[in-house]
This record gives sequence, structure tokens and C-alpha cells, in this order.
Amino acid sequence: MKNAAKSTGTWLHRFAIRLFTVILAILVFWVLGFFVEDIRSIPGPDYDSIEAKHLDLKLVGQRDALESQIAELTRQIGNQTEKQRIVGDSSRSLQQTINQLLELQRLGMQKSVAFSATEQANFSSSLNLFLDNQRKYQELSQTVSDMLARKQDMVQQKEELDRQIEQQRQPARAEYGAIMEKHRLKLAFLQLVILLPILAVAAVILVKKRSSIYFPLFLAVGIAVALKVTLVVHEYFPSRYFKYILIGGLLVVVGRLLVYFIHTIAFPKTQWLVKQYREAYERFLCPVCEYPIRIGPRRFLFWTRRTINKLVVPTDGSGQQEEAYTCPSCGNTLFEECASCHKVRHTMLPHCSHCGTEKEVQ
Repeated sequence: MKNAAKSTGTWLHRFAIRLFTVILAILVFWVLGFFVEDIRSIPGPDYDSIEAKHLDLKLVGQRDALESQIAELTRQIGNQTEKQRIVGDSSRSLQQTINQLLELQRLGMQKSVAFSATEQANFSSSLNLFLDNQRKYQELSQTVSDMLARKQDMVQQKEELDRQIEQQRQPARAEYGAIMEKHRLKLAFLQLVILLPILAVAAVILVKKRSSIYFPLFLAVGIAVALKVTLVVHEYFPSRYFKYILIGGLLVVVGRLLVYFIHTIAFPKTQWLVKQYREAYERFLCPVCEYPIRIGPRRFLFWTRRTINKLVVPTDGSGQQEEAYTCPSCGNTLFEECASCHKVRHTMLPHCSHCGTEKEVQ
């Protein structure tokens, strides 16, 4: 029985099938992402509530009060420092005024001109104001120094409280980490419960329907689910575990493919045998041992699978005579007489090239 002709379609149809296969895979991956995101939105443990069970609220209150006092003291130190700067600027200005008055007095004494009462009063007033500013400056300096000492003492107290609170937080973090790890494993389990059955069904369909005309549809779904499962496993499982899961999965896939191809070679299907034989005949090589088929003008030539296209066949006008032929290397008959039309036909191909008579391929 002759094989039915299969339509491969135009290049536009083939391109459209590949394009929409990719688009379908993206859409399926997108839809699966919705399920994954919904599962990820399940709330996890609350760290604040866990921390509250381990912390001494009295220590926390003392720490917060000290933090507020330190902030207020820092603000006051800034205000006193600003006042000190203003007083210092005023003292420097008065010092310049006093220096100018002293210089005028010195020049007047050189010229035997005495200070007037007004000038003497200005000098005394400037000097008294300068001395008053110096006193204020010293007082402000002492105040700032006292505030800094108080601040340093408060900072040390706060650091001690922080150390005690940090010691209490360590078991809280450990408990939160353990609960969070369980929550992550729960999310991973829920996601894989949805994804793995879909992946298993897709894999079974891919194996059973690999010859179906709808194989690209199943392939798109399988690729999308496999990629999503890989991302979920990579996200939720540590890298030291993920590498074993990945290698284990690859070992299963590669092993299954290796067994498939070994089985295909050991027990080939008729369609694979016909394809193998056809390709060998096209290259004028024995389909069994690939020894050159030297008939007709190729009787005294040599070639291989790689050099057949470079071979120059002599054209002496004798043509290629059709005759029965047996491979001298393996002994298999390659050309024989057709039982129907009695012309020479290919022994290992299903149909006679002259009359089309079919025979079973061994």
C-alpha cells in the first residue's frame, strides 16, 4: 500500500505554525504565572508579633526614651553652639573696635593730644561689652561641654540597651526564619501540586501524540510548564539542592532519549528504515555497510558520504546500465529483478521505480 501524500504547506504556513507555537508557549507561561502569583500572595508569618514575644518591652521603652532625649539634647547643643558662634563674632568685632581706639590713643599721645571724654566713654563701654561677651562665651562653652558629656553618657546607655535588645532579637529571628522556611516550602508545594500534574500530562501527551498534526500545540504547553516548574524549583529550593534536582531531571531525560535512540537503531520502524535506505541509495552507498555502489559509470570511482557531491562522473555516452547488484562488502542484494515488470529495481526500497509494485521492507 502506497504512503499517503502529506501536505507540508507553504513557507508562510510553516512560519505561522512556528510563530503561533512560540506565542502559545508564552501565553501558557503567562497564565501559569497568574496561578503562581496568587499562591505567592498567601500571607506569611508576622515578624513584629514574633519579636514582641521575645523582647522586654521595658528595655525597648527605655531605649526609645533615651533616643528621644539624645535627639532633644542634640538639638539643644546645636542651639547653644549657634549662640556661641554669634557671641564669638560679636567679640571679634568689639576687639577690632578696641584695637582701633587704642591705636587712636597711641597716635594722640605721640602728638600730645589727650582723649576726649566721649572717646574715653566709648572705649570703656566697648571694653566692658567685650569682657561681658567673653564671659558669656565661656559660659556657653561650659554649657555645651556639659551637654556633650550628658549626650555621650546617654549614647553609652543606649548602646548597652541596644546590645541587650539585640541578644533578645536573635531567638526571634531564628524562630521567624524557621517559620518563614516552612511557609516558603508550603508555597512551593502548592505551586508544584498544580504544575507537576500538568507537566506529567503534557509529557505523556507529547510522547503519545508526537506524530499528531497538533504536536506543536502540545509542545508549546509542555515547554511553558517545564520552564515554569524549573523557575519555581530554582526559586524555592537552595542552590545545593537545586543542582541535584536539575542534574537528576537531566539524567532522566538524557537517559530516556538514549534508550529511545538505542531502541530505534536496534528495532527500527519501517519508516526509519526506508529513510535510511533512501538516503544511502541517493549517495550510491550500500544502505547496510556504506560501501560504494560501483555500477555503470561509477564502476571504477571511489567516494564517501562527504565526497559524493564533489565526485565527477565520466560521461562516455555509455549511460548507466541497469543490472542486478550485490554489495561485495556485506553481501546484501541492492538491485534485483522486479517480480512484476521484470526490470531492475531497488531491493531495499518499498516500490519499484518502473511499475510501482510494493513489497515489504526487510
